[in-house]
Amino acid sequence: LRYFQSSEQSGGLLLHMVTWNVATAEPPEDVISLLQLDVQPPTDLYVIGLQEVNAAPVRFFSDLLVEDSWSHVFMNTLAPRGFVKVTSIRMQGLLLLLFAKQIHLPYIRNIQTTYTRTGIFGYWGNKGGVSVRFSFYGHMVCFLNCHLAAHMNYALQRVDEFEYILETQDFDISDTPHVLDHKVVFCFGDLNFRIADHGLHFLRSSINSGRLNLLWNKDQLIMMKKNEPFLQEFEEGSLNFKPTYKFDRNSDTYDTSGKKRKPAWTDRILWRIKPKAPPSEDDDEKASTSSDDGLDEYPLLVTQDKYTSDMSYGVSDHKPVIATFSLEFFDTALVHISPEGVWSADQNALLNYTIQEDFMSSTWDWIGLYKVGFKSASDYETFVWVREAELPEINEVIQISMDKDEIPLLGGQYLLGYYSTNMQSIVGLSADFQVSVPLKHQLLYFILSVPF
Repeated sequence: LRYFQSSEQSGGLLLHMVTWNVATAEPPEDVISLLQLDVQPPTDLYVIGLQEVNAAPVRFFSDLLVEDSWSHVFMNTLAPRGFVKVTSIRMQGLLLLLFAKQIHLPYIRNIQTTYTRTGIFGYWGNKGGVSVRFSFYGHMVCFLNCHLAAHMNYALQRVDEFEYILETQDFDISDTPHVLDHKVVFCFGDLNFRIADHGLHFLRSSINSGRLNLLWNKDQLIMMKKNEPFLQEFEEGSLNFKPTYKFDRNSDTYDTSGKKRKPAWTDRILWRIKPKAPPSEDDDEKASTSSDDGLDEYPLLVTQDKYTSDMSYGVSDHKPVIATFSLEFFDTALVHISPEGVWSADQNALLNYTIQEDFMSSTWDWIGLYKVGFKSASDYETFVWVREAELPEINEVIQISMDKDEIPLLGGQYLLGYYSTNMQSIVGLSADFQVSVPLKHQLLYFILSVPF
C-alpha cells in the first residue's frame, strides 16, 4: 500500500492505535513497548485513547491548565523521535491524543474535536465519547474514543449509547457534519462488552489452554452485530489475544478479589469505511462534480496488520490493546515555506512563503520558528504574523522578516511552520536549517573554553 505526498513521491503510511483503561493509575515510566517504537518500517501516525484517567476535581482542573501526566509521558517519548502532538481532547477520564510524524503535519487539516456525555444522566463525563476529525491527505477521517456502560447485563444499553454518540456528535464541516459522514471512522475504547453465559471455570480453562475461539460466539459485541445494522458496517480483527479485563494490578492474574469478575474483551478497536452511496437516476450527470468520485481515483485503503494486547503493563486492571493499520492517501501541499539567507541573532531574518492552493487563508495565520524535535504546534520559539494587508494570490511569493531579537542566541537546528487559524493545524513546513550562533557569542564561548 502507498500514499502520495505529491505526484512524484510515494511510500507506505502506518497507523498505530492504542486503547487502554488506565483505572486512574499514573503512567509507567517506559511506554516504548506500548508504542512499538523499534518496529520496521516505522509508524507515521499514533492515535492513543485512554479511559479512566485520574479525574478527581482538583487533578482534573489542574490538567486543564497544563498537560496531564499521561500526555507528558507520550510527548516526551515521541518528540525526540520526530513526532508532534497534533491535538488532544479530554472529557473527565476520557483522553484522546493524536501524534504525527513531522513530515505529515502539512497534510493534516480542518481539525475539530468534540465530546458526548452519557454517564449519570448525561451530566457527568465519566462515560461517553471524545472524538477528533480531520482531513488527512485529502480524506476525511474520524477517531472516536468511547467508554460505555459497565456490567454484564447492560449489553443493550451499550449498543444504545454507542449509537447515540455516533448520531449526536456533530462538526462544523459542511460535507462531514457527523461521525459516520467521514470516509473512514475508527471507534475504539473500553466498550465494556462481556462474555455471556459461560461460567468462570470454563472461561479461565479456555483462556489457559489457548482455545479463545470457544468464547467468540458468546462475546456480546459479536452477538449484537448480528442484529444491529449500524454495527454490521464496522470491521474488527479476530480476537486472538487474551481478554484484557479484569486483572489483579501488577500481575498477569485475572481477578482474585471477592468479586471475581469474569474475563472479557472489554477493550476493542473497530473501523468503518463509508459505504458507497446507492446509484441514482442522474448518476451520469453528477459524476463530473462529485467530490467522492474525485477521491475514488486515489482510494482510501485500510488494512489491519496487527490486533493484539500488551500483557507487560500492570498499572491498571485492564491490559492495553494495540492495532496497527496500513493506509493509502493522496494530497498536495498547501503552503511552501523556506528560510532566506543565513539566520542568526546578528540580524533580522527573512523567510519566503507561497500559497500553492486555496485553503481559506487568514491574516490571523502565523509562521512559527520550531526547534527540531518540537512537541506540538504551540511549542514554537517565536513567531511572526503572515502579511496583514491582504491575502496573497495563489503562487505569489511573499517575503516577511523576523526580528533579530527573537532569534535564539544559542542557534541550532530549526524549521519553519505555517499555522492556519481556520484549519487549526500546520499546513506548511520548511526543511530543517541551521540557526548560527552570533559571531560575538562565538568569540565569548571560545574565550571561556580556553584553560587558564
